[in-house]
Amino acid sequence: MEPREYTEKLEKDTLCEFACLSSQTKGRKEPIEKCRLRTEFQRDRDRILHCNSFRRLKHKTQVFLSPAGDHYRTRLTHTLEVSQIARTMARALRLNEDLTEAIALGHDLGHTPFGHAGERMLDKLNPNGFHHYEQSLRVVDYIENNGEGLNLTYEVRDGIVKHTNQWAETKEGQIVRYADVIAYINHDIDDSVRAGILREEDIPKSITDILGNSKSRRITSLISSIINNGAEDLHMDDNVAQAYHALHKFMFDFVYTNPKCKAEEGKAQEMIGALYDYYISHIEVLPQVYLSGAYKFGADTAVCDYIAGMTDGFAVEAFKELFIPKGWTKY
Repeated sequence: MEPREYTEKLEKDTLCEFACLSSQTKGRKEPIEKCRLRTEFQRDRDRILHCNSFRRLKHKTQVFLSPAGDHYRTRLTHTLEVSQIARTMARALRLNEDLTEAIALGHDLGHTPFGHAGERMLDKLNPNGFHHYEQSLRVVDYIENNGEGLNLTYEVRDGIVKHTNQWAETKEGQIVRYADVIAYINHDIDDSVRAGILREEDIPKSITDILGNSKSRRITSLISSIINNGAEDLHMDDNVAQAYHALHKFMFDFVYTNPKCKAEEGKAQEMIGALYDYYISHIEVLPQVYLSGAYKFGADTAVCDYIAGMTDGFAVEAFKELFIPKGWTKY
């Protein structure tokens, strides 16, 4: 028995009835020969992990724009925390951990530079709108691998595009949606404390009495509530869900709309707006993979593809190159 076949048998023997088995995937847009070592979902995980867009996440904003400290989250560390939380839940519920991990690692590949500020600006500029979860699917379908895409399985693609405001078809995809919100609310608190924006003691006692008064306790409370209700109907207990929503409102009021946190967002959005206008008017300067996309999907989509793929630093340097005059150099 080949290693892949053994893993597929192990899935059938050990995973719960609600798990998505790799041997029963709905497949890929372009069929490929099976790997003798890895299951289909393991191959997807590896394709995502080794792609360019995944590596660029380390230089993209999570909440704090291009933070100076080494310990603030980036989009990459957020993704890794989502993956860890999702895998913990998947293992406890006997769901497919490989599928869960693949979705988690790919869920934010389409995020823009400068976090949600960049996303809001591209959504405003693009006549077709722009949402990072849809862009993440575009990355794996059309942009990566020099425009050929990663040719992922249906289940991974479904989990990626539905991780924000829809429920995925698989329980594994639904787990990632929960893991995403659990991760970001707690690491954003951690980063906000580090930045001096708030203190743990500022969180209302009505919330901490239910969820706990530390990052690890809150994460444990939220995860445990989901696990305890089982895989058939994934949900939090009512009191835990209410506490989570209260915590999110607290963070929205004290951090996500805090002028100290958002002071530079306007500049970042103006910069993205200037880049967008320039590339729309000079579509020929786009790299070939995006220029080809312009003929296939339209100029607005191609420009969004290019800008969304930028890191914070690359966007700044592109802006400098195009709009900041250089000092005289004698040739």
